[in-house]
Amino acid sequence: MRPVIGITPSPQFDEFSHGDFYRFAMSDTYVRAVHAAGGIPIVLPPQLGIAVELLDRIDGLLLSGGADVAPQRYGDLDTHHDTYGVDPLRDAFELELIAEARRIDHPVFCICRGIQILNVAFGGTLIQHIPEHAPSATPHRQHEAGIPKDEIAHSVTATTDSLVSQIYGSTTIGVNSFHHQAIKDVAAGLAVEAVSEDGLVEAVTVAGYSFMLGVQWHPEMMFERHPEQLEPFRALVAAAEARRLAPSSR
Repeated sequence: MRPVIGITPSPQFDEFSHGDFYRFAMSDTYVRAVHAAGGIPIVLPPQLGIAVELLDRIDGLLLSGGADVAPQRYGDLDTHHDTYGVDPLRDAFELELIAEARRIDHPVFCICRGIQILNVAFGGTLIQHIPEHAPSATPHRQHEAGIPKDEIAHSVTATTDSLVSQIYGSTTIGVNSFHHQAIKDVAAGLAVEAVSEDGLVEAVTVAGYSFMLGVQWHPEMMFERHPEQLEPFRALVAAAEARRLAPSSR
């Protein structure tokens, strides 16, 4: 049996002729990446109070990208005018999942928004809008420069002997970039694994856990043209498989 990987989707409101609906969406690139890595992907609609039961039924967790985390979650009293799409239910749901994953050492891979809410869950803070916080920063929204989503926008430098460098087999990794927020104050317990040329945090791990990794880029958009970008999904699936087979994992 292949390990089951639960993926969090993005809430959205859609208008149709027969009514308005609060729905959940997710790019199929996440599904294709997990499937290609050997896992069975399933979607986890936001629900509160059931994190224990959900993580008991899946072998690995993938926190996907999406809109911004509520600034109040990390102590900012004001909301920047470029902060968008805040969804209290999604924030609460993912924070519950992270808390339970920490408790039971459940494998977690966090992408883009995912690395940000991971940092918030551990007590860190976020930059609400990179261009205002660091005007000379590398452009981190490659679509605004006409760069396709599956192409490299810039490189990141991983720490020697870090989990990221081991996964990719290199300390220099070409990545894509679609974010206007980033980690500001790194939470206690998180280790910075990679940074971009402008010094922004691009990857973190959590010390003392079997597999808890966050990256700021979107490997799921790249792996079909850049095969090395499938490696973090393979690492997640391998960690999920190890947990599934462990006698005391349930």
